[in-house]
Amino acid sequence: MVKNMTEGKPLPLLFFFALPMVAGNLFQQLYNMVDTAVVGKFVGEDAVAAVGSSFPIVFLSVAVASGLSMGCNVVVSQLFGAGRIHEMKSTISTAIISLSVLGLIIMGLGTVLAGPLLQLLGTDPDIMADSQLYLRIYFGGAVFLFLYNTLNGIYNAQGDSRTPLIFLMISSLTNIVLDLLFVIRFDMGVAGVAWATLIAQGLCAVASLVVMFLRMKRMPCEKELEGKKIPLFHALAVRRIAQIGLPSMLQQSLVSLSMMLMQGLVNSYGKVLVAGYTAATKIDTLAMLPNMNFSNAMSSYTAQNIGAGKYDRVKEGLKACIFMVVVFSLIITVVIFLFGNQLLSLFLDPGDTSGALGYGLAYMHTVSVFYILMGMLFVPNGMLRGAGDMGAFTLSSMANLFSRVAIAYVLAYLTPLGANSIWWSIPAGWAIGASVSLLRVKSGKWMRKSVADLVN
Repeated sequence: MVKNMTEGKPLPLLFFFALPMVAGNLFQQLYNMVDTAVVGKFVGEDAVAAVGSSFPIVFLSVAVASGLSMGCNVVVSQLFGAGRIHEMKSTISTAIISLSVLGLIIMGLGTVLAGPLLQLLGTDPDIMADSQLYLRIYFGGAVFLFLYNTLNGIYNAQGDSRTPLIFLMISSLTNIVLDLLFVIRFDMGVAGVAWATLIAQGLCAVASLVVMFLRMKRMPCEKELEGKKIPLFHALAVRRIAQIGLPSMLQQSLVSLSMMLMQGLVNSYGKVLVAGYTAATKIDTLAMLPNMNFSNAMSSYTAQNIGAGKYDRVKEGLKACIFMVVVFSLIITVVIFLFGNQLLSLFLDPGDTSGALGYGLAYMHTVSVFYILMGMLFVPNGMLRGAGDMGAFTLSSMANLFSRVAIAYVLAYLTPLGANSIWWSIPAGWAIGASVSLLRVKSGKWMRKSVADLVN
């Protein structure tokens, strides 16, 4: 359901808007989690490492898709907040066409470059064949990935976080059923989980597109523009989306680049650590969901209110989001310390704390203590992105990611920490990035002209 976020108390508004987003992303993460769990239990530890080794490259494609879709999210939010529905509809159709074409291009490039990229990461020869097979099948569905991310951003821009949740629930359940069918019944191994993901994502993307088309057909434009033809593709809409989307894509791509560099360091310690690191990052990704989605909610909330010229509401929303990330981070940290062993045992042999499980526990116990720090980075960055202050947003993200990688390599090679340097570098990066974004927020320089007012 479409929701105007320019009115009402910020705390309950943001909480109930973000809650379905958290649940939706939880189901989305089930794609990779179920893939990892199924191959871990029914194929073997090498298969877990194979799926994990391909993850940084998978994340790169997701980074490009989600970064560009964020440009669409901000522009649509601002147009919706300003009541400019005719322009909003044109922007939506332009985004769907543009990003679907880009998805087809990524599909071709990813399929061809899967092998060289895995070699560049230093993937263990024992798992190279399975990693390459998984990656090529995954890239076969890149167009669905781009289409869904675009549509998800549009739904959220209109204050609707429930519809994407419904699609993701159905898609995730489909993925689980297909995982079990392809791996256990048909003995397809790593290829089975890749095909299950592709099919489930495809169904989700197509269903989202149909519902969005019907919604836009019913939504009335401004009275003075009723009956006027809506351009399906408009160059100005592309420029507006690119102004936000390209820096967001750069930021997300830098995340992926840092993951690749980190994966190279992880791979240098052998496949046992790779398996433990892979399992821990699956849990870690789930634990980050509340902070990530409060950040995304803050972007949509900020963009709508800036479109309506309500800057004071943006500041109130920021305080509400920071309060929520503190509460949720503390709860999640306690859960991880109490049940970390059991959570990792979903993917790894529960009896061997000296091997992969031990590495996974060391990672989780170190990083989880600093989840509040992560929230202090994510939420202000979400506000900066929604305000269109992409220079500060990108600078904060780069400070976080590059410092993380540099610290990891320095600690790994110049101190006795060894593999522990990998997880200690993560909160260090959060602290540096959060300092940049919070200083920008305090300066007030993020209050600027709406990107939706960009003209030819």
